[in-house]
Amino acid sequence: MVKDITIGQFFPGKSFLHKLDARTKIILTFAFIIFIFVCKNFWSMGLLCGFAIVTYLLSRLSPKIILKSFKPLLPIIFLTTVLQLYYTQKGNVLFEWKFITITDGGVYMAIFIAVRILTLLLMSSLLTYTTSPTDLTDAIEKLLSPLKVFKVDVHTFAMMMTIALRFIPTLIDEIDRIMSAQKARGADFESGGIVKRVKALFPIFIPLFISAFKRAIELADAMSCRCYTGGNTRTRLRQMKITYRDVVATVIMVIVCSCIVILNIKLPNVI
Repeated sequence: MVKDITIGQFFPGKSFLHKLDARTKIILTFAFIIFIFVCKNFWSMGLLCGFAIVTYLLSRLSPKIILKSFKPLLPIIFLTTVLQLYYTQKGNVLFEWKFITITDGGVYMAIFIAVRILTLLLMSSLLTYTTSPTDLTDAIEKLLSPLKVFKVDVHTFAMMMTIALRFIPTLIDEIDRIMSAQKARGADFESGGIVKRVKALFPIFIPLFISAFKRAIELADAMSCRCYTGGNTRTRLRQMKITYRDVVATVIMVIVCSCIVILNIKLPNVI
């Protein structure tokens, strides 16, 4: 289960999505996240879901990568769906037993929320899947550069965010290594109830934190030994440029967002 987490990983490629400017991808991803919460009916949500699927196909990534990213979050999606079935009491009653009442409105809401979460996860994951950590750092620094007027150290902030994303796969591998070592010593992480399983995870946290701090110190020393300095003194081998691909992607996103607004106005809402 731990190895199934692919958040923060970068998969090199030569697809249309890989060739987009990192700044464009960040802006369009945030626009997508905003409009996915603007959707109020299945038609607008279906449009965004279809757009996400087409975008994924353009990335030319293996379906196994996306499925592996969904797998760890399935319990959360299932729990959210069940809660929506229980708490949403709109529409006709489909099932009633003691204090449990399920309505058709609750079913619609549960499906709507599940699709929203899956679509949100798909698009947000594509940002890191198709953008290298270096490009992501430069893009964040460029987008936040207006904050330099307020004496904000933009480069350090962007570097911190990128290093955090970069070390997610490393920490996942470290967790898997520690769990394997604990199992070899007789630890049991799979039997018993939820409380017992959570308690069994406590012995993992201490060596994980020690290893994480050790890696952080080693990284800081390595950057210091190489006389790393960020900000205005840092030069870049590749300069970011807006190309026709970025213009096309932006125009398509504007059209999709406009259609969502129209569908929300013209058609009845689910939420």
